[in-house]
Amino acid sequence: MAVYEFFWKVWLRLNLLTKDVDNDYTAEVSTMKNTLRNEDIARRIVVEGSEIKYDTMLSIIKQHDRIISEAVQQGYSVLTDNCQFTPRVSGSWVTAKDQFDPARHKVTLDITLSAKMREALAKVGLEILGVKDSGASINKVTDGATGLIDGTITAGDVITIEGDKLRVAGEGEAIGVFFVDSTGANPVKVADRIRRNDPKCVEVKVPDSLTKGAQYTLRIVTSFSSGTTLLKEPRTIEYEKLLTVDGGGGDRPEIE
Repeated sequence: MAVYEFFWKVWLRLNLLTKDVDNDYTAEVSTMKNTLRNEDIARRIVVEGSEIKYDTMLSIIKQHDRIISEAVQQGYSVLTDNCQFTPRVSGSWVTAKDQFDPARHKVTLDITLSAKMREALAKVGLEILGVKDSGASINKVTDGATGLIDGTITAGDVITIEGDKLRVAGEGEAIGVFFVDSTGANPVKVADRIRRNDPKCVEVKVPDSLTKGAQYTLRIVTSFSSGTTLLKEPRTIEYEKLLTVDGGGGDRPEIE
């Protein structure tokens, strides 16, 4: 049995290409909110204990990328620890004397995972978050204590959640409104009665147990579809903006 060291969180989407199958899904990886760039990689290397300063490290990484780019321009196949770049031309030639035509021929690359990267991915497992429906969304969260929509919320007070197909419906502990911390390990479910529960607006009390100053992802899990019809599998809706629990008093944290 495989032992996984890392886990990707994935959403399931109905596979619209198989119309005759009701429970056929494809997976969509829920990537981290920030895309890492060379600057981030340089910082990580420095944090790991490199004696090379950040500016120098960033310059080396950019030089590494430039040399790879120049090499493939020259027609080289380049193999790094992560992948192999192989020059390729797409398109067809009408005759043996046909000339290169950018309108019909494309200069491109095949990028193949290295053996080392395949070994790394073998250590990745999947955490299924549930069924994602593009028709359902959380568009705005208003803090009842302040009236602000800047991403700050007040523990013990009411928030107003606005969007589409939000009504909490269905049975079971998995159904409800949750606050999920950065670890994702122990989502905090709203235990109090939902004060307003409509398709476009849900009002709930923020649990007192949330950590002041911490950031949480707001998640609604519901079987609501339309009218009295319920989905066969619960839908999970998450707010794209992280919510920060107000510590009370003083200035509020800045939310990007």
